[in-house]
Amino acid sequence: MKRLSHHLIGADQGSVMMFSDFADNGPMWTGDGAREKRLAVSFSEPFRAPPLVHVGISMWDMDGDTNQRADLRAEKITATGFNLVFRTWGDSRVARIRADWLAFGPLAGEDDWQLY
Repeated sequence: MKRLSHHLIGADQGSVMMFSDFADNGPMWTGDGAREKRLAVSFSEPFRAPPLVHVGISMWDMDGDTNQRADLRAEKITATGFNLVFRTWGDSRVARIRADWLAFGPLAGEDDWQLY
């Protein structure tokens, strides 16, 4: 459990088209090469500390004749952003993925003191 004890709590959100490998025969569609995509996401303003980040697939376009495998996660979360990571494996063929994200965390206030 992450406790948010600060009086200023902020929320930021976004939507990211991670890739469209069908258009250019990329590795997610052909199955050749790296089956992982990483995108750096920056928050609209920094949080006071690393926030809680929730990610989800908001659009997926996959080949219906193969197994549909997907792993989406947030990694390396900091006060200023995180890495959005999508992975697939085996015979899965992924044409494109759009991911949405939501972050909640403490914000700095004008009454916060910076001693050092």
